[in-house]
Amino acid sequence: MRVEPVSVEGVVTHVVERVLARGGRTDRPADGARPVRLLVDGHPSTRPEALADALVEPLRAAGRPVARVRVRDFLRARSLRLERGRRDPDALLEEWIDVDGLDREVLRSVVTRGRWLPSLRDPDTGRSTRAAYEDAAPGTVVVLDGSLALGRGLDVDLAVHLALRAATETRNTPLDDAWTLAAYGRYRREVQPERRADVVVRVDHPERPALVLPD
Repeated sequence: MRVEPVSVEGVVTHVVERVLARGGRTDRPADGARPVRLLVDGHPSTRPEALADALVEPLRAAGRPVARVRVRDFLRARSLRLERGRRDPDALLEEWIDVDGLDREVLRSVVTRGRWLPSLRDPDTGRSTRAAYEDAAPGTVVVLDGSLALGRGLDVDLAVHLALRAATETRNTPLDDAWTLAAYGRYRREVQPERRADVVVRVDHPERPALVLPD
């Protein structure tokens, strides 16, 4: 492996190129481009949602319709995810994400039913958002962001992990959220997101990211 410094814009370009290569290159998705389900994963301090947002317009400029989705809008019902309490790190890692709901309503649905659901539950209240389905045009790219999302069985085609050293993760975590560090420690040890992801970006210094590339 080698580490290659790159600009923030360079990260976006690299990920877009990977998506286009995966889905088939054509300026007209109706001519045969495949749907691509992309996950951007990282500790909240890495702001995976910012990278996911930055990918939308370049993908559209390349002729790809985009379905922008957030893991936080597909958390399990509060009664289930908080069953072991509000600050249980094992539950945060294992129980919070509604994997079945995300797969059923978004990640598989864009392929098998040609539609996707923008959100399922309000992450704060746990109530249904009552969102309406949206049509998935041919060649749609699902751009999904979240944390602790690799290794959960989500039906994605391409995964990006925004990597931090453990010390940086600790330093970037607010005191009120210190209980989450145990979950991220387990995630690093057991899931090994840097090995699972297709694209790894080191962001200990967010203004100076670096791609981790094979030799």
